[in-house]
Amino acid sequence: MCGRYASFRDAQDIADDLAVAEIAEDARLLPPSWNVAPTDAVRIVVERPQRLEGGQTGEITRSLRLARWGLVPSWAKDPSIGARMINARTETLLDKSAFAKPLGVRRCLLPADGYYEWRKLELPPGAPERGGSKGGSKGGSKGKVPKQPYWIHPDDGGVAALAGLYEFWRDRTKADDDPDRWLVSATVITTAASQDLERIHDRMPVVLPRASWDAWLDPAVGAEQAMGIVTGPQVGMATRPVGDAVGSVQNNRPSLIDVDPDPRDPDVVATGRS
Repeated sequence: MCGRYASFRDAQDIADDLAVAEIAEDARLLPPSWNVAPTDAVRIVVERPQRLEGGQTGEITRSLRLARWGLVPSWAKDPSIGARMINARTETLLDKSAFAKPLGVRRCLLPADGYYEWRKLELPPGAPERGGSKGGSKGGSKGKVPKQPYWIHPDDGGVAALAGLYEFWRDRTKADDDPDRWLVSATVITTAASQDLERIHDRMPVVLPRASWDAWLDPAVGAEQAMGIVTGPQVGMATRPVGDAVGSVQNNRPSLIDVDPDPRDPDVVATGRS
């Protein structure tokens, strides 16, 4: 799965990279984050018709907008379901009602600089396994599964365009003229990990290459064709072990992506230019 990522590029840099024509003010003002967590506000790139006066629509425009991470289906009773829908598996996109419709009409890209994953390590001899949270102290605690966090990012240093879906949810407790009556939310699409990355985790986000961006965002592209895009080629990724600080959402600083000088992983997974 993808449960943490980083997005610290300037909004204008993202717009330049992804040929965005319009930047929403709230997306422009969103501060950089080295530890984006579920339900956080995130930037998404979408293509939608411009809204004109009188309820009319204009030409389709690529824009950078703000959404909450964790998709809230339009039929949900309340937005709390979004915390459980931060990811959408490619294998079930066409089967689950929450994802099937957005796949056909509401696709987006979530611009990131990279993401984090935790590699589950071997327990010390004789230690009973009883789970454990992300992060943890060096060497692990008795009974907790030791894990090594990794920073995973495009090998070429470019933007990681995560394939995603977005949705609109109407809060019917708010008045029609309340600007907060609509919630925009998004989910990151995941797939089985590549041969290089499966040693860290069995899932990974779909990071689309530049050649796929236009078709993925094009509203004229249907669900079946979109499935071909997310199951097609992806960007090569580099990895590096990082420290445990990323395991706490309270930590948000550039040093989170610094290489761990003393990783607990005895067999560090190295791919690309870390």
